[in-house]
Amino acid sequence: MFGDLSHLVLQQYWWIIVSLLGALLVFLMFVQGGQTLIYTLGKTSMERTMLVNTLGRKWEFTFTTLVTFGGAFFASFPLFYSTSFGGAYWVWMLILFAFVIQAISYEFRTRPNNVFGTRTYETFLLINGLLGTILLGTAVATFFTGSAFSVNDMNQSQWELKSHGLEAALNLHNLSLGLAVFFLARVLGLLYFMNSIKHDELFGRAKKHLIYNGLPFLFFFLTFVIWLFIRDGYAVDPETQNVYLEPFKYFKNMVQMPLVLVLFVVGVAGVLFGLGAGIVRKECTKGIWAAGAGTVLTVFSLFLVAGFNNTAFYPSSFDLQSSLTIQNASSSHFTLTAMSYASLLVPFVFGYIWYVWRALNSKPIDEDEMQSDDLHIY
Repeated sequence: MFGDLSHLVLQQYWWIIVSLLGALLVFLMFVQGGQTLIYTLGKTSMERTMLVNTLGRKWEFTFTTLVTFGGAFFASFPLFYSTSFGGAYWVWMLILFAFVIQAISYEFRTRPNNVFGTRTYETFLLINGLLGTILLGTAVATFFTGSAFSVNDMNQSQWELKSHGLEAALNLHNLSLGLAVFFLARVLGLLYFMNSIKHDELFGRAKKHLIYNGLPFLFFFLTFVIWLFIRDGYAVDPETQNVYLEPFKYFKNMVQMPLVLVLFVVGVAGVLFGLGAGIVRKECTKGIWAAGAGTVLTVFSLFLVAGFNNTAFYPSSFDLQSSLTIQNASSSHFTLTAMSYASLLVPFVFGYIWYVWRALNSKPIDEDEMQSDDLHIY
């Protein structure tokens, strides 16, 4: 089946899979957003314990999706992996550090004889929430703004700045997406708390903070999107494969791929509907689903805009012709074919995640459950 497909079709197929995994990762970062709100919402030790435990039941989904996203990128587009992870390593090392301390925190926060105290591990969770969201957002933004690297004829890449990726956080366009992801993760975290915790005081505080975080999210997201649509983009000549700057390239991609445009509009509408319902409706607990689905569709469509329609998905601001496309950065036809057969298992994995999610959230967390001796408490 897959062996009969052309190399280009397989490359496009794997860009779609990578894009979907990236979109799911951004949604699942509601865990990171929630971690930055533990002390904002939790005024007592019991309230903070409920917040940490409802997130603790989901943090492994985010971590696993991050690893899967990185692994799929490595296997399908190895030149991107070697260029970005090998060149912009300070950014990726900071992200890795943030996720390592997250795993430690959930494991040791309530361990007996914890010499550091729960506050230390809650601070680690805050650091993970800050670094994980902002740095991942700025890293993804470089798919549109470019990075300072070069690639020689032997496909050996070299980073041209000694800051090795940290410069991405100093680019205002990159930072606008990083901050948009940060506040979106907080909005999703608040909606998740409203859905998964049965506690009137926490529910009321979460509803109030939806406004405080929803407004800056909209500001930074609109800043990123408007800036993206009016800037020059990195286009690829389909005949010669030469890369050149084209005015309004990403806006043109949206218009020239109407299905992607529809996904983007529906996704943004879903996020706004979930946010608005959480704020306006008095007892709304389902906003996470509309906002979550909207997040997946929006991010998915942005990834497609970055890689399809003769566009360099990882452009070089140092040397245009070193820019990476889904054609020059991918694995061989044989490798993509073998991986494609393995990808048929993905729906079963999603089904398992859905089953576990429903099982863990069959009943909202309350104070009585946190005081039970039969439950593992994070």
